[in-house]
Amino acid sequence: MGVHDGWDAPMRIALGEARSALLTGDVPIGAVVLDSNGTVLGRGRNAKEATADPTAHAEIIALRQAAAARGEWRLEGCTLVVSLEPCTMCAGAVVLARLSTLVFGAYDDKAGAAGSLWDVVRDRRLNHRPEVVAGVLAEESTALLREFFGSHRPQN
Repeated sequence: MGVHDGWDAPMRIALGEARSALLTGDVPIGAVVLDSNGTVLGRGRNAKEATADPTAHAEIIALRQAAAARGEWRLEGCTLVVSLEPCTMCAGAVVLARLSTLVFGAYDDKAGAAGSLWDVVRDRRLNHRPEVVAGVLAEESTALLREFFGSHRPQN
């Protein structure tokens, strides 16, 4: 069995959330939080444009829903599945929420904080380090982002 086995189905849920973000003109990034049994506790999609909130990233929204569902902020035993490598804010939230696992699709060479530009989630100076599984359905996530940015950038 490979490292990605078992993560395709939850990543497809995250990609569905990402596609929904397109309806509000937001960057297509989606996330889900699963408990240790694989039950979805929270879902999120980028909503910065829809809400005029700079913190309305898919991961933050999914984490808030999961914490509300659990009735506590500690999400030990839970997994965040997100279509794009988290930024520094979201990687910090993963650490602070004490998530057991972070699964992401595409790497973000410009702002990624789980191995690309920074590696906040594996920083030994912090009090918690989740397991990281990268590259799950990365091609689908990358294609969705390329299509979005291709249609939102001026053509020369």
